[in-house]
Amino acid sequence: MTASVNCCPWEGHAYGMTHDAKAEAQPPGRRTPFLYSLEERRRRDATPWTMVQGILAPIQFLVFLVSLSLVARYLITGDGLAIATDSILVKTVVLFTIMITGAIWEHAVFGKYLFARAFFWEDVFSMLVIGLHSLYVLVLFTHLAGPQIQMMIALAAYATYVFNAMQFVMKLRAARLEAPRHRAVTTS
Repeated sequence: MTASVNCCPWEGHAYGMTHDAKAEAQPPGRRTPFLYSLEERRRRDATPWTMVQGILAPIQFLVFLVSLSLVARYLITGDGLAIATDSILVKTVVLFTIMITGAIWEHAVFGKYLFARAFFWEDVFSMLVIGLHSLYVLVLFTHLAGPQIQMMIALAAYATYVFNAMQFVMKLRAARLEAPRHRAVTTS
């Protein structure tokens, strides 16, 4: 009964239900839907925004790692506030760039700028990531809190970013795993 409404993104691990059990629990003739329809997959492969996302994602992760180390250095030693702050601002700019281009990609593939069926939960969590990065910028420029609190906000933003990045990596893996099944449908 729960298989028809289960939207767990982790293949084979939905509330303890294996993928085979989920398939057996579905009504006869009903298959788990693809992440992408045939037309969406064609649009995904044709749009240049797919390449843009593929380039920006590792750049953002590299910027995150550098910034995280600078923030940690500041919090541990008290040195390097200016460079840690600059690195967080660079990370925020890169984040907004990938979010804007990601929305354009989502529109090119799914016809919606945000909250397309296939990426609904990733987009929901992305809003939290954007919100925390924006809060950091607001607190920084309005001086609502000192450097320690600012850095704690940055760490919270980074923790949500890591979770959101994992969501997207898992979605990419799911798309790769369904590719053979997709090819079987298109050739039959």
